[in-house]
Parts: sequence; structure tokens; C-alpha cells
Amino acid sequence: MATAAMTPRSDADVRPMTKEERKVIVASSAGTVFEWYDFYLAGSLAANISQNFVPGTNDTAKFIFVLFGFAAGFAVRPFGALVFGRLGDMIGRKYTFLVTMTIMGLSTFIVGLLPGYASIGYLAPAIFIICRLLQGLALGGEYGGAATYVAEHAPHGRRGFYTSWIQTTATVGLFLSLIVILTLRLSMSPEAFADYGWRIPFLLSIILLAFSVWIRLQLNESPAFKKMKEEGTQSKAPLTEAFGRWENAKVALIALLGGTAGQAVVWYTGQFYALFFLTQTLKIDGTTSNLMIAFALLIGTPFFIFFGWLSDKVGRKPILLIGCLIAAITYFPLFSSLAKTVNPKLVEATDQVKLEIMADPAKCGFLFDPVGVRTFTEPCDVIRRTLANSSIHYDLVKAPAGAPLTAKINGTDVPVTDNTGASLVAAAQAAGYPKAGDPSILKTPTVGGVLTDGRALAAIGILFILVLYVTMVYGPIAAMLVELFPTRIRYTGMSLPYHIGNGWFGGFLPPTAFAIVAASGNIYAGLWYPVIVALMTFVIGLLFVPETKNRDIFTYENK
Repeated sequence: MATAAMTPRSDADVRPMTKEERKVIVASSAGTVFEWYDFYLAGSLAANISQNFVPGTNDTAKFIFVLFGFAAGFAVRPFGALVFGRLGDMIGRKYTFLVTMTIMGLSTFIVGLLPGYASIGYLAPAIFIICRLLQGLALGGEYGGAATYVAEHAPHGRRGFYTSWIQTTATVGLFLSLIVILTLRLSMSPEAFADYGWRIPFLLSIILLAFSVWIRLQLNESPAFKKMKEEGTQSKAPLTEAFGRWENAKVALIALLGGTAGQAVVWYTGQFYALFFLTQTLKIDGTTSNLMIAFALLIGTPFFIFFGWLSDKVGRKPILLIGCLIAAITYFPLFSSLAKTVNPKLVEATDQVKLEIMADPAKCGFLFDPVGVRTFTEPCDVIRRTLANSSIHYDLVKAPAGAPLTAKINGTDVPVTDNTGASLVAAAQAAGYPKAGDPSILKTPTVGGVLTDGRALAAIGILFILVLYVTMVYGPIAAMLVELFPTRIRYTGMSLPYHIGNGWFGGFLPPTAFAIVAASGNIYAGLWYPVIVALMTFVIGLLFVPETKNRDIFTYENK
């Protein structure tokens, strides 16, 4: 690894942002917002996509297929980082992220135009998956290029502040997608939205693409890359140099385990898993949940800029690691408070209704299914998944080998009349668990309702705290990653640990957490995954990650 020179910070470096630098930030951020907007649409509109592109009448199977497509986009992000990172280090930052943005925009637009299964058969789901793979590859190349480009334009001592604008883009893209979808849902009938309205957000991407390409075409190549090219010092084999040499590969590994892994799980817990927990666990309707998340994001987004700026003062490392530590310590009480606020009857039933399942351990497997393609046939597995889907807490008790599966509620035997778990769900609900649509569950599916309901405002406050953790760990991470690698392999070197962290550690958080919930019977148990990963990052980062805020990023060669 090149050891970047340490340069003292001078007051001359802290100057007002120039017009050219402002244009660099706006152009890079606008394009990246657009890419995140495109990427999130498939997850937000999974139910509508499944109804149009996937054959059959099994709604669960349809939904799982679309979630598989969404997960595929996360899975290929590291490969996009390798492909486009290599191009970015060889031919330049500007042209590479123009290519990634164009691929993303066209793929999204095609989904909006794509005929359904009724018109073109199995080509519909096949083309949808191809588009998702292309989007994942493009996103894998976009972020590293945008972050590197902005950082290489930033004056010394302000890289955290400048790159923090790029850090807002994922949240702003998610926020934008939620607002567009909510606006359409509230402005047309459910039938019209299901028929054609869901396609409009995808089709709007062509306008965003045209604007982003136009503004980025006006940019020049980054000064660091231009100087390196003039001196003939760019890498001829960025992948080999970045990951084939242990001194560089070691830094990438430390950046992953001591930085982006923890940052990713905090990011996805505060935004994606919070939404999953509201809708799937606490059974809040989608509109109310999206509105509360949207308000929390609106309030929290400026803190990306604040923590990026603060990292220029106190360093990247302390802010990132403190964010991981605080999140790990407080996740359980925060999510417990969220549950008590929006679905108190569920929390009460969890405490008062004791459901026990007695089964042969050999007949109960591990319910890990990150992309939703496994088929569970053992009654013990099917029933536990059904209970988890219904947010019903249970304890699994070991029975003698060969014993049939039995159940008790508060010490009283409950007949298991089917192998799906439906009878146990009905018995648990009769004992006190709320059914879907129970009047005790928070429901205020209008903007005014959310802003005037005390419970909704309390929930937004809790969600804001979760978003604040996101801004702490995500605000400084781009600057830190840029500063860890020399210019000649920077695009490649920073992109892979970022996208393994966010694409795999973070992207697979919701299904992994659900598998833990289903296996344990505890609605909060899924939080152990982000807690453990965040604590791992805190320890590894504390021991091995260097502070980088004063590094000279114009270092090209190993020293």
C-alpha cells in the first residue's frame, strides 16, 4: 500500500467553495441521486412488478421472485466495482461514471416499458432480472467514481465536507423514490396505480438521465487523474496492483471489516430494516410507514453534511467508530420503544402469551434464505416461518427423537391441526395477539395525520435517531476510503470494499435478520446481526484502521 504523505492543514486550505467545485459536487451528486432512485424502485414496487411480470397465482412466490431480483442487484455490485473501478483507474473518472449512469438509466426505463407476462411470457421476468443485474453492475461502478472525483477536486482539509454531499445521495434517492410513489398512490385509484401508475416512476428516469448526462458532460477530468496521466504514472493493471499485492489487499480487507461492514449494517438497519420492521413485523400499513420514514429522512439528511464537515476537524475514524458503537448499544431499546409506540398490543402479547413448540431437533433446520429461493417442507420449519411472518413470539423446546410436533399456549396444549402454522396463528391471536388491521395498530395514511398523531410523531423521533446513526457512519466514509488508497488504484481499491460491505453485509441484512427471527421466535432477535457486525467493525477499526484526514491524496507511487 502506498503510504500517503501527511500534510499539515493550513488556514489557506479552508476557503470558500469555488464555482467550479460547486458544479463538480452538484453534477456528481445529482447523477448519483438518480442512480439510487432507480435502484430502489424495484424494491419499493416489488408487489406491482410481481403481479405484472411473474406467472402463476401464488402471490408469495411472485413476491419472492421479485425480491430475488432485488437481491441480485446487491449481489453483483462488487463485480461492477471491479469492472468499472479498473476502467476508472485506466481511462479516467469522468467517462467511467458517465457510462455507469447511462446503463442504470436505460435499464430502469426499460423496466417501465417492459410488457407483462401476459404479453411476452417468460421473457418478461427474464428481462427484468437482466435489467436488475445491469443496475447492480452500474451502481457498483458509480459510487466509487463519484466519490473519487469529488474528493480529487476538494481542497486539503475539506474532503470530508465535499464528499459528504455524495453521501446524502443514497438517502435522497430513497426519499425521492418514496415521494414519487406516495404522490402517485395518493393521486390515483389503487386500480389505476396497479394497472399503469407503478410504471410512471420508472419512465420518469429517462428525464433524470438526460439531465444528469447533460450536467456531467460539462465537467473536466479530476486534477489528480490528469496530473497522473500527464506524468505517465497510472496503473496498467489496477486489479492486480490493488488486490494482487498483499500490502494493498490488506488495506482493502481492513477497510471492509474495520469500516464499510459496520457502516453498511448501520445504514441498512436505520433505513431498510426499520421500514421492514414497521411493515412486516409491526404490521403498519405501507403508506403510514413510508410517510414516517420519509419524515425521518427529511429531518436527518442534513446531518450527513454535518458529520462530513466534523470529520475534517476531528477525523474520520472516531465519528465512524462511535456511530457503530452507539448503534450496537442502543438498537434493542430503540426498536423495543418503536414497537411499544406503534403496536402496543403486539408487545403486550409477546410478554403475556407464552407459545411453546415441542419438536424433534432433527426435524427443525436453519431458516436462512437470503434471496428467497429455498423451499421448506418440514412442518417445524414451515410453522416457524408462518409464526415469524405473523410476528408471533415462540420458544422452541427440544422433544425426544421421533416425537411429533406439539404446541402449548400458556401451558395448555394446543392442537396442531395443519402443517402450515395457520392453526397456531389463530390460537395465538385468540389468546391476545393482534390480527392485521387491529384498531390498536397505528394507522394515519395521510401527511396531516402523521404530523398530528402523537404516536406517529414519537415513532418519527425514534426513526430519526436511527437515521442520525446512519449519518454518523456514512458521512465520513467516502473521504476515508479515498484517502486510504493512492491515486493510481483509488477507484478500484475503494470501490470493492465499499460494495462488498454495502452490497453483501448491508444488502442481505433484512433476509438474514428475518431468518434469525424465524429461527429464534423473537421479533427483536434479527438485530443481533447488525449489532455483532457493528461491534466487529468498532474493534477492528479501533485496532487497525489509520486516521486519514491529513493525508496527501496526490500520492501516486508506493513509498
